[in-house]
Amino acid sequence: MKRAIVCVIPSRYESSRFPGKPLADLCGKPMIQHVYERVARAKAIPYVAVATDDARIFDAVKKFGGNAVMTAVTHRSGTDRIAEAVKTLNLPPDAIVVNIQGDQPIFEPVQVDEVIAPLLDDPTLCMSTLIYKIVLPEEITHPHAVKVALDARNFALYFSRATIPYVRDKKLTADYYKHHGIYAYRRDFLDIFTQLPEGKLEKLEALEQLRALEHGYKIKCVVTPHDSVEVDNQQELDRVRRILTSA
Repeated sequence: MKRAIVCVIPSRYESSRFPGKPLADLCGKPMIQHVYERVARAKAIPYVAVATDDARIFDAVKKFGGNAVMTAVTHRSGTDRIAEAVKTLNLPPDAIVVNIQGDQPIFEPVQVDEVIAPLLDDPTLCMSTLIYKIVLPEEITHPHAVKVALDARNFALYFSRATIPYVRDKKLTADYYKHHGIYAYRRDFLDIFTQLPEGKLEKLEALEQLRALEHGYKIKCVVTPHDSVEVDNQQELDRVRRILTSA
């Protein structure tokens, strides 16, 4: 590998809201292939792989010529799955590992450059992620749009499916930011993350990034100008299909 930067896409077949969505047909290709091909277009990434616990996804990735790694079925989150997968890559401790969720088939490849930039600039950072300023009013209250509250230096204070911040004085207004499921980590932090016990807030909100915050680790947030549709149901898949066919 020319650079110690890789991307691993966690992907599982079972989903309470949309079982089998990685293999859902999207304009003649499985959705996971769209994600993989967009990652491969990112200039900073010399190596891409899908980490999965399902043979159907593994076989589908191999069929279109991608790299795939089989992982255990017991992982608590996508980050845990990635941590197992990268152990096979013999990366140095300070290598950067990018996590693109397998349900974002139309993210912009330049977002990879955006999310790794803080880790390239500051060797003390262990984790970064992307956020987007909400422009659709319905996303401010929708639980599928995960909101984030920030400190003065754009480190995450909290992530929630609820509307944060809450504006008590109705004469005031707030900017709301939603979280995109795109992360970058130091290779050695992944080992630390997998050893942390599940956080109480992580369990309540079903948000893996809260585990890091609950145990005192900082997450640098980067505001991206690019929105991205996360496919959680058939309606969102149909929306992405319309976007792709009209492009």
